Amino acid sequence: MAAEAAEDRYPRPVVSAAEAEWIWRLLSVQALESGAKPETVRLAVIVGLARASGARYGGLLRCTMSSLDLDAGWVTVEHGKHRTPRRHGLDAGTILVLRRWLLVRTELCTELEGSIPDALLLTVHHTHDNGVTVAAGLPITRQGLVLSWRRFVHRTNARYAARRPPLPTRFEQVRRVWDT
Repeated sequence: MAAEAAEDRYPRPVVSAAEAEWIWRLLSVQALESGAKPETVRLAVIVGLARASGARYGGLLRCTMSSLDLDAGWVTVEHGKHRTPRRHGLDAGTILVLRRWLLVRTELCTELEGSIPDALLLTVHHTHDNGVTVAAGLPITRQGLVLSWRRFVHRTNARYAARRPPLPTRFEQVRRVWDT
């Protein structure tokens, strides 16, 4: 009954489990290709972590380097407004994508002066924040994640037009499939 009430409150339709897994497979394969764009690798990390934990953007943005233990195969995510820490297991594919992201992340941080950010998710190119240029390698904002997801959706929808249904422009419609 509570699940039905929650579904009624969210106005946009959630994708099927098969569709969500298709998105994960597409991104994970693209992220592991040689010459993959850093944005694609970061987006694969976001989808992989959401798949493992069901976390919203806020929980993913709070992930730090110390949240990860790839050797043990888990990530700790602080969920919700009370930031309740929960440990989630990672599958082999997500661990591969995360290892690739850590290499990309190291390259992004080479241009930074001073200490390297502890945030797991970083900007992948120079951006603008209220008219100020922000260097790559700094912690990304929620809006940055939203724009990254939408760019992926628009590219993918154009690529697969008339061959498959369009992807949703809101990540929440995919994340809810993996909500635990």
